Amino acid sequence: MKLSALQPNRRANSFRSPTAAPHDGGAAPSDGPLIRSPAALFWLLLHAICCLLSLALGFRFSRFLFLLFLFSPSSSPFSSSGLLLLHRSTDIPPSLSQPPPPPPNATAAGRIVVGRHGIRVRPRPHPDPAEAMRAQRILDRVQREQRLQYGVKYPRPLLIVTPTYSRTFQALHLTGLLHSLQLIAYPLTWLVVEATVGGAASNETAAFLARSRSRLPVLHLSFPGRVPLRWSDRHRFESRMRLHALRVIKERRLDGIVVFADDSNIHSMELFDDIQNVKWVGAVSVGILAHSGNPETVAQRQPSKEEEENSTVPVQGPACNYSDQLAGWHTFNSLPYVNKSATFVGDGATVLPRKLEWAGFVLNSRLLWKEAKGKPDWVRDLDEVGRNGEEIESPLDLLKDASFVEPLGGCGKKILLWWLRVEARHDSKFPPGLVFANLS
Repeated sequence: MKLSALQPNRRANSFRSPTAAPHDGGAAPSDGPLIRSPAALFWLLLHAICCLLSLALGFRFSRFLFLLFLFSPSSSPFSSSGLLLLHRSTDIPPSLSQPPPPPPNATAAGRIVVGRHGIRVRPRPHPDPAEAMRAQRILDRVQREQRLQYGVKYPRPLLIVTPTYSRTFQALHLTGLLHSLQLIAYPLTWLVVEATVGGAASNETAAFLARSRSRLPVLHLSFPGRVPLRWSDRHRFESRMRLHALRVIKERRLDGIVVFADDSNIHSMELFDDIQNVKWVGAVSVGILAHSGNPETVAQRQPSKEEEENSTVPVQGPACNYSDQLAGWHTFNSLPYVNKSATFVGDGATVLPRKLEWAGFVLNSRLLWKEAKGKPDWVRDLDEVGRNGEEIESPLDLLKDASFVEPLGGCGKKILLWWLRVEARHDSKFPPGLVFANLS
């Protein structure tokens, strides 16, 4: 009975501190101190010091030092072998302290030595052209599957409208635009409107488009008239050329998204992805690269302090409010260029755009049709546009209410194309079809 009565007291006392005084006034238990040995305290302090050093020297030093002292076979952590191992772990290995010897036959043909390895230079990108083309087809197939899964499910075709005329830089600009159009992953038709004298297309433009038809569909349209030499008259003339292309789209009932791509502009591939979301009429931001055609004048002229502070790239496009709704337009301010802009094509002064360029707008071609399902009533009839001497400044003149325009490109926050005009003098002569031989 006495032993069973004392058993609960022993269990209760087992959870108490070893240094706590007993209830019965007896001596304190002598099981041992809380820290059993000074070695454990030493390693604990050493690890704490290493953690503090790691804050200043990095994790690698702390890890090497702790593992070195913790798993060192020697009794003393500061033995010569331990210090030697620490020194070698933090320094550069002796094998890397000196540059490796050059490999044999380093100067042989077809060998380039980079570091300690040689690179083989092949005469072609791949020795087997058939295998290279097979790899290219595999990449095309993978990209096509990615677009089907993550891109636009039902892409609409594009109708690219480009006004042009035979001049010195025509082949240069059309070639750059052709290369950009070849990168588009959507079906398209390139409508090239050429200003002709006498109604006959030029041989240079016809030969260029004949070579381009093997790469993408091209529709060559002729517009009677000669391109004026004054920039203001040329802008109005190009607007009439674009209207001519729109009437052809209406007559032939071409279905797709109409894009006004000038031959000297610079386009982002994101533009053609973003315009797939337009319903009727969309607008994007256009960066204006206004420059002087005379480099000597630009080099000699020192910009003022006010011009350096306000040297921002002008942007045209939609302006949105806080709810991403169309609130207005960013137009080009021509006041800083008063009496400094180019008057004739080829002048050395700065070429200025219009307040809103055609290139910043895209529209659904069904807006141009006489009868189309769901066609809105805020669109003017194309037959009435540009008649009786009416000048068309931008596609906004095709609408009765411009508030229905859909802002694209993150509501105008992204610049998806750049407007640039680089032209030679109107009286410059360049041999058409000239091919430069290897001058070296």
